[in-house]
Amino acid sequence: MLKTVLIANRGEIAVRIIHACRRLGIRTVAVYSEADRESLHVKLADRAICIGPAKSKDSYLKIVNIVSAAEISEAGSAFGDNAVYLEKFIARARHVEIQVLADAHGNVVHLGERDCSMQRRHQKLIEESPSPAVDPDLRRRMGEAAVRAAKAVGYVNAGTVEFILSETGEFYFMEMNTRIQVEHPVTEMVTGIDLVEQQLRIASGGPLPFSQDDITFNGHAIECRLNAEDPDKGFRPCPGTISRFMPPWSNGCRLDTHLYTGYKIPVHYDSLLAKLIVHKENRQEAIEAMLRALEECVIEGVSTTIPFHRKLLTDAAFSEGRVHTKYVEEEFTGR
Repeated sequence: MLKTVLIANRGEIAVRIIHACRRLGIRTVAVYSEADRESLHVKLADRAICIGPAKSKDSYLKIVNIVSAAEISEAGSAFGDNAVYLEKFIARARHVEIQVLADAHGNVVHLGERDCSMQRRHQKLIEESPSPAVDPDLRRRMGEAAVRAAKAVGYVNAGTVEFILSETGEFYFMEMNTRIQVEHPVTEMVTGIDLVEQQLRIASGGPLPFSQDDITFNGHAIECRLNAEDPDKGFRPCPGTISRFMPPWSNGCRLDTHLYTGYKIPVHYDSLLAKLIVHKENRQEAIEAMLRALEECVIEGVSTTIPFHRKLLTDAAFSEGRVHTKYVEEEFTGR
């Protein structure tokens, strides 16, 4: 037998349904407009939820309001709490995260932001620091929010506070990653701070050797994740043996990898092969340097995302900093 029934109607039929439910021991939830606040079905039901103003089109005929009311019956049943969290929908959102360091002595600092908006199926493809969408004032406010969050929970370690950034500059907390991130090298390049070294110092009980005022941001860094995937076949993973590997040789280029010629890529793990990072005085120079580095980097034996990254970096929207987390899937035409 049903446990609860939401009555998506009003008047005499709603009352009739409540009487039948009572006989069967079924709990009832009534929905009502503001004009029906004193209606009998509202008084008789076990629970009543207002779904809008008097006009039917704004209440009884507005399906989204009825569904929301049902989700509130559901929360109470499943968790014993009728509270429901609603997330604001942000169209064309950017993914911007703040790196923090916190020691066991109460010291917490932020090391600026990383823009991780270039994604595919919520997997990051390209990261950069600083973000082309963040000005000094926004950086200060986001950094302060991240530091407050870390202090509020007594956090100790390197960590990343991740935010959703709207087109109009409002930012919203998403989550905190309590570990070193794949994209941490871009922060190291623009700050000159070795994050893994700081983790080890913090774990040893030492205080941070710098304050927030000591941290400066220099130049622009970009990171491309090089994966063993075939972009022309839906980014299908491509395990196999590396028949030839040559790292790029350009100045200002860094390659974090475990590859070597003859290495066999296992099928059991993710497809990340290497992280290619460049650091230049400004964003345009960094883009140009990354394109050169991608041309120089040779990985043969398996399909990789190197050609795909070259297309992304020459895309007009990326060059102008006009991207969002759904850009690759919804707007990018160079696939």
